[in-house]
Amino acid sequence: MIDPIEQAKQWTREGKSRFLNTFAFVPDDKLTWTPSPTALSALRIAAHVGVTNQTLAGAIAGEALPTNDPAELLAMGEAAEKAITTREAAIQLIEESTETVLAALDQVKPDQIDKMVETPFLKAPMSFFLTLFGSHMGQHAAQIDYLQTIWGDHELHF
Repeated sequence: MIDPIEQAKQWTREGKSRFLNTFAFVPDDKLTWTPSPTALSALRIAAHVGVTNQTLAGAIAGEALPTNDPAELLAMGEAAEKAITTREAAIQLIEESTETVLAALDQVKPDQIDKMVETPFLKAPMSFFLTLFGSHMGQHAAQIDYLQTIWGDHELHF
């Protein structure tokens, strides 16, 4: 039987690897480019991945959020994302936040897997959060894949 915590850690590592590999193919001159004024750039997507990792790692570790107001949390997240202004800073945040996630996963006990975790945005069993980190990073890698097609890069970056 596969240990669900070890599986979650593997998915998290794979999601990070997929994201960072895709992000590595973003040319410097396209890092902050967006297809429309309301769209996110590859850099902003990367910052979002790191900021979200930090926030959700705290949630599964049982840490209190700075506020329970969803609008305030979104504003705080947006400000933290906008503070990331270089590729290097984004990569460092993703690396560090993934380590934070892995450490938080190490603290999850088997009897907690079915317990409910509540955030201002959703209430779900811990088992949902175990799969969330890897899938979240992979889904945002797909957003960058799409941006790449817009600027003419149709190569597969695995």
